[in-house]
Amino acid sequence: MVAQMADTLLKIRELKIDGRSDETWTPIVKGIDLDLCKGEVLGLIGESGAGKSTVGLAAMGFARDGCRISGGSVEFDGVDLVKASASIKRSFLGRRIAYVAQSAAASFNPAHRLINQHTEAPVHHGVMSRSESEADGIELYRKLRLPHPEEIGFRYPHQVSGGQLQRAMTAMAMSCRPDLIIFDEPTTALDVTTQIEVLASIRKIVEEFNTAAIYITHDLAVVAQMADRIKVLLRGEEVEEADTREMLSNPKEDYTKSLWAVRSFERAPKPAIQTSAVPIVAIKNVTAAYGKEAVLHDISFDMHAGRTVAVVGESGSGKSTVARCITGLLPPIQGQVEFDGVALPRDYRKRDKSQLRQIQMIYQMADTALNPRKTIGELIGRPVQFYLGLSGGDRRRRVEKLLEEIELDPAQYYNRLPSELSGGQKQRIGIARALAAEPKFIICDEVTSALDQLVAEGILKLLARLQDELNLTYMFITHDLATVRSIADDVVVMKEGRVVEKGYKEEMFRPPHHPYTDLLLSSVPEMDPDWLTNLLSDRGVDNIGGAAVDKMENESSD
Repeated sequence: MVAQMADTLLKIRELKIDGRSDETWTPIVKGIDLDLCKGEVLGLIGESGAGKSTVGLAAMGFARDGCRISGGSVEFDGVDLVKASASIKRSFLGRRIAYVAQSAAASFNPAHRLINQHTEAPVHHGVMSRSESEADGIELYRKLRLPHPEEIGFRYPHQVSGGQLQRAMTAMAMSCRPDLIIFDEPTTALDVTTQIEVLASIRKIVEEFNTAAIYITHDLAVVAQMADRIKVLLRGEEVEEADTREMLSNPKEDYTKSLWAVRSFERAPKPAIQTSAVPIVAIKNVTAAYGKEAVLHDISFDMHAGRTVAVVGESGSGKSTVARCITGLLPPIQGQVEFDGVALPRDYRKRDKSQLRQIQMIYQMADTALNPRKTIGELIGRPVQFYLGLSGGDRRRRVEKLLEEIELDPAQYYNRLPSELSGGQKQRIGIARALAAEPKFIICDEVTSALDQLVAEGILKLLARLQDELNLTYMFITHDLATVRSIADDVVVMKEGRVVEKGYKEEMFRPPHHPYTDLLLSSVPEMDPDWLTNLLSDRGVDNIGGAAVDKMENESSD
């Protein structure tokens, strides 16, 4: 990843962006400068609210709803996109500037096949005919190591995995061979093996076509693999900028050093469980299916009171499906789920209120899990009233107590809407809503994967404190092995709907491992710019997207 130092392609000077709240404009980006040359990758990092995505969108001359570019210039190849007409900007977007979003699943049109969406931009801009674009799309799918490149484009978005969809989006961004691509957290929600696949694919395509890129992320180990230079942002201002190796080895500012030091939190390990203890939740020989296709195959494991069981595995391994079986949202076709030694009805509609109350969930995407029309008091108050029967002043006092437990001031947050909260605050509301039922068992489904590392650490500390105070049991679904090390007592490893390994965390992280567990552990990015290159070399691949995963999967099944 050596930048091809040519004339500057993108030059941003004194960029200022305001956000509107209650008819008042407030500065959110406060005079950012940025230079980017052809073939160079710039990493933008910082915590939530730093302005990373806002600056990335501004590089295309765009400000999201509720924002405005209030000052400065954004020159792309000599054209100031701030002053340019809408028609000029449209001529650049898709053709010379492309954007890869964080969530490919939310970005594709679910009603159209992948290849139809791929060909739209090149045909619209007159770059290629439909048939030429379709053939080129197949070739890009091949370069990105998508399986069955000749036919995968004729699938709908829901018919491919998350990693495959993210690579299809990268192919779509490359369809017009743009000069600049904005990558906005493209691997945040992916498991470690799929992340390697996508990172290697992105790096290959950027290098092959000498494309400039802005890579936005809160994952420092990931940006170390992708960027030539790193710019650190905090509350809309630049903290510092340097060559990647220099930034990693010798950060100058205290804030940057604090970013490098995050995720130091690790709970003291609890002793291994005694086999005679009665589990609070026992999954016994569960098989489950979507339609006619079995997705869980004879799953069995236990979860004991006051402990955290991390369930890990790649996308499609069955982690969230297990959660659906426990909650009764997906009735197993064989086997059963027991709570405190009593078999639960398979279908949640046949469970009584007490059984429903004891098992609660905290969801990955707080944005979509919270009703945007309800206030925080209403969101938390509903389960308080439904499960505990409290109303009026008693209900309000209980909601205020829950807000205090999640470290949010009731006076400030009770009457707010979700849109007025940060990502970390919304996730805290999700935690409070789960606690409102006073459960014994909580399923945490990827609750930190969409959060920056500083906020994620705060959420993990909060969950640990609540567990100790309330003797809660957690099932922690995650693809982040750093989170597993931080918070888990026991670990269950899943692959293709089966449990391949399970046990006490302190033993699970000591070799020898099951080959698939070893694959997961070795796939966690490190703060070393050479880590991805060395990993691909060790696995016998040459920086080629899916080939890394192809070989790893072969090794794990030996």
